[in-house]
Amino acid sequence: MGLVLVLSVLGMQAQENANTRQARKVFDEVYGKVYGSQGASLHYKVNVASLYKTEGTIWYKGKKSKYTSKSSKSWNDGVTAYVVREDKKRVEIYKGDDPKQSRFGDDFKFEPENYTYHIANDPKGYLLTLNVKKGKKGMKEIRALLDKKTREPLQLRIKVAFIWANVDISNFKAGGITDATFAFPHSEYKDYEFVDKRD
Repeated sequence: MGLVLVLSVLGMQAQENANTRQARKVFDEVYGKVYGSQGASLHYKVNVASLYKTEGTIWYKGKKSKYTSKSSKSWNDGVTAYVVREDKKRVEIYKGDDPKQSRFGDDFKFEPENYTYHIANDPKGYLLTLNVKKGKKGMKEIRALLDKKTREPLQLRIKVAFIWANVDISNFKAGGITDATFAFPHSEYKDYEFVDKRD
């Protein structure tokens, strides 16, 4: 009886480890598509517990990013980030890696090694689940729905503390993103107030 129990536990651990390895492999592939050197773009719709909603388009390439939404726009060339606050006619300047440039920067900070990984079939694709490891900082749980054929992201559910944020993703495109995409167009905002927030 004891041997059967031990073998059963070892079998479950082997399956768990295989799933974890497969999940991490898929995650690395998707992460590379979004943040890799070829660049990527996508349209997003965010709903944070029905308390905050926004949508827009975002471009990534390594440490560079650009986004546009109804109330703000941002260009980050990896060194300097320019955030345009349309309602205030103001441009805020940050260091490229400063989380304060985003309203939710600290809440959504992500370190891949701080998570455990699991993958499962879902009627709409693959469901990749990430849980923050005990004692590590980060979002509590991330559920990423991926297209089964392309493994492109379709939807994210992110748990921060006790609140869930839903992100619907569409128009995903990997590759063809030039560095010029992330250059701030100074001439378009010459009449705006510039506030330097770099320390």
